[in-house]
Amino acid sequence: MSVHITRVEKELPEYSRETKDVLPLVENWLEDQDDRFRRKILKIFEGAGVDKRYSIMSPEDVFTATSFEDKNNIYVREVKKLGKNVLDKSLKSAGWEEGSLDYIITVSCTGIMIPSLDAYLINALGLRQDITRLPVTEMGCAAGISGMIYAYKFLKNNPGKRAAVVAVESPTATFQLNDFSMANMVSAAIFGDGAACVLLSSEENATGPKIIGEDMYHFFDATHMMGFDLTNHGLQMILDPAVPETISNHFPQIIHPFLEKYNSSIEKVDHLIFHPGGRKIVQTVSDLFGNLGKNIDDTREVLRLYGNMSSATVLYVLERFLHRDIDKGEQGVMLSFGPGFSAQRILIEW
Repeated sequence: MSVHITRVEKELPEYSRETKDVLPLVENWLEDQDDRFRRKILKIFEGAGVDKRYSIMSPEDVFTATSFEDKNNIYVREVKKLGKNVLDKSLKSAGWEEGSLDYIITVSCTGIMIPSLDAYLINALGLRQDITRLPVTEMGCAAGISGMIYAYKFLKNNPGKRAAVVAVESPTATFQLNDFSMANMVSAAIFGDGAACVLLSSEENATGPKIIGEDMYHFFDATHMMGFDLTNHGLQMILDPAVPETISNHFPQIIHPFLEKYNSSIEKVDHLIFHPGGRKIVQTVSDLFGNLGKNIDDTREVLRLYGNMSSATVLYVLERFLHRDIDKGEQGVMLSFGPGFSAQRILIEW
């Protein structure tokens, strides 16, 4: 019984700004800081590999002091819009009726809302009253693939069904104006907002690449490496500078046993669909894959065009591949890292 990735669509918020036009706002924000520190942060923005980013708030509002409550209210309002739009677009482009969905997974870690987004989408689009829903809220950048893994497991055991994974993120809603830590600086330099939706099917006539297998890899004693602290000012970024080195050290165990489990190998993999966590992580993984004769050019391009949109970003990379004419039998590996610390992997075949 096969599960296929039928469709991937993306949706962007209304505000956008090129990085060169964000720099004056950063300078103004840091005007009371030491000159050396200010120059260092500007270089981080300039060298982040992000040319443009989108946001649910105007860039000027991002750099304006507001309460956690106010920012979270904006997050809730805009996430509902983006989620509705991207799911509606996906269903229409696939020719699926709203009532044909059996399973909906919503993914977000950059704000707090109860009920979760999936409950609002049921009402907004008139989904079935007996649809199975699952919100994934605390897996960070890895959760786009995590959501697909959960959908795959549901569909694998339920032939003839349809699932949607809707990832909507707003890292700008977590930006801490009074936090001058390097974690906040780096995250501000690389992150942007966006939404994506993946439709999957276990129907006999399903089209699109087939999921061959999936797996999660959990790093021991690494819960401190990535995540958020909840403070009175909102969600405060945790980002350990040792993340790239940790990925590099574990890379052989992450890639090779996973592929062997599904009778594949890196030599058989034609396409790499990797989450662009940031310039250093992208370069680390690019070097590792480069040593294996592969490249992650699409990952680097998505980072350049949109920034890191947390869980949604790897789905933007996937969307690029689904719009190409790829030969039957070619394989691709999806890979992302997130809080835990963990790696999420999916092997697909066209």
